[in-house]
Amino acid sequence: MVRWQAFAVAAPALSEAGRALLYQYGIGLGYLATVRHDGAPRVHPFCPIITGGRLWGLIGPSPKQRDLLRDGRYAVHAFPCRDRDDEFVVSGRARHVDDATLEAEVRAAYAASGGRSDHSELLFELLIASALLATYKVRGEPDNWPPRYTRWRAP
Repeated sequence: MVRWQAFAVAAPALSEAGRALLYQYGIGLGYLATVRHDGAPRVHPFCPIITGGRLWGLIGPSPKQRDLLRDGRYAVHAFPCRDRDDEFVVSGRARHVDDATLEAEVRAAYAASGGRSDHSELLFELLIASALLATYKVRGEPDNWPPRYTRWRAP
């Protein structure tokens, strides 16, 4: 698994398209899938943060925080677009980072994009094992299926 920067170097067009989809509404928006204690998936809306060449999540006291502390497997899927069905998803393992300096940097980047925090969250770095981008034509255009897929896996 790699950090966002290594992913961006290995697959620049894919990482840029992914960043654009995650930040299409100004603030990072996506769905975070975690693994419940019984092995079932759990999906939550959340705000991914890309800063300093890394992908972060500030996760408040919640089932998703407990899931990530217990079993770091995750997937992040970007919010849907307004006019097309493009999709971006990354998956890998999250790790809790207990570093006040890094946390302050991530919180500052989050605030700069419009995010608000009550400082109850834990900081997680989301390491990337794989990424997938599906691109479509604008909704309603003919021959819009199948999408064009771009895949990447960490070495």
